[in-house]
Amino acid sequence: QSPVTDKRTLQATQRKVGSWVPILGWLPQYSLRENAFGDLFSGLSVASLHLPQGMAYAPLAALPAVYGLYTSFFPVLIYTIFCTSRHISIGTFSVVSMMVGSVTVRLAPDQNFLVNGTNGTTVNSAARDSARVQIACSLALLTGIFQILLGIVRFGFVVTYLSQPLIRAYTTASACQVASSQLKYLFGVSIARYSGPLSLIYTVVDVCRMLPKTRVVELVVVLIALAVLIGTKSINNHFKDKMIVPIPIELILVILATVITHYAGLIDKYGVTVVGAIPSGFRAPVIPDASYFPSIAGDAFSLAIVSYTINIALAKTFALKHGYKVDNNQEMIAVGLSNGIGSFFFCFNVSSSLARSLVQDSTGCKTQVVWLVTFACTILLNLDIGLAAAVGFSLFVYIIRSQL
Repeated sequence: QSPVTDKRTLQATQRKVGSWVPILGWLPQYSLRENAFGDLFSGLSVASLHLPQGMAYAPLAALPAVYGLYTSFFPVLIYTIFCTSRHISIGTFSVVSMMVGSVTVRLAPDQNFLVNGTNGTTVNSAARDSARVQIACSLALLTGIFQILLGIVRFGFVVTYLSQPLIRAYTTASACQVASSQLKYLFGVSIARYSGPLSLIYTVVDVCRMLPKTRVVELVVVLIALAVLIGTKSINNHFKDKMIVPIPIELILVILATVITHYAGLIDKYGVTVVGAIPSGFRAPVIPDASYFPSIAGDAFSLAIVSYTINIALAKTFALKHGYKVDNNQEMIAVGLSNGIGSFFFCFNVSSSLARSLVQDSTGCKTQVVWLVTFACTILLNLDIGLAAAVGFSLFVYIIRSQL
């Protein structure tokens, strides 16, 4: 072959490898002078959010808090290597964590781990948590496999049918779902954990029924924390042009609350519920248990679609804002690898963080009727079924508009 042919072959190979491993394309051209300072402070800021969010979202998945920290580390590294988006923060996310929690609680409920002791019947929490971790890791692996396969067969075209009202309504309804799951902690009451259709309604009714048993100290702690969070975020927004980085209030609040809880004796004097000890370091990787696959296949596929939907919606928003393109199918593969490889390191399912403004309207639907249908379906039918129903309705509207 001639030198020209060899050069073209090399360039074609580089482009092919770069399409599968995007970091090989942009990292050699990275400008330290232009980007390093901003990236450093941005990374520190995002890292300060990962810590409290990881500990907060792990209980939504019915897992100990430390597994949220694992999930905030390993998948981030994998996604950085294989993604095409420059601004997505992958890791724990409330909606996805709740979907994982519905599976772990269903397959490993408390009643399966009851033991009789001198103080009566109690739950063997160590055995229960161990089983739920195995289920969550298996779920993440199977979800990752589904996403990788969908990316390979070019399933990313489905994002074309996700309208802006659909995404925004799903975001709003998801926030309501997450808020309802936190009500028992706000009032310090114990209620059953519900999953499936109408779970939000059952949760709110149970909390209202238990209001006379509200633990005042825990309610005061929550209200103070909310006031500090909202007030500081207002300050961040107001002075964002004058700040190098926003105040990492979530991390600061976790540190202060830990110190105050310990030295003020809130646990012994008032029985305030705490996260507990957090192990240091990482655990050696373990192959997830594939025997769970038959019982979690449907849930894994739902999670594959939901987490990808959230991820690509936000990725396209930032890509449009900053003038670059993202590859729909490569993003599917990147999230799949993050889930799949992360599962070996005791990570549960991941997705990107949501923002109020998401993707541009891809179907042309501008009416509020798409928004209302999506919101109602997600509130009443739960997150996975609600998304499926909303996408079905969006497709129906798209077909009708096209025919007319």
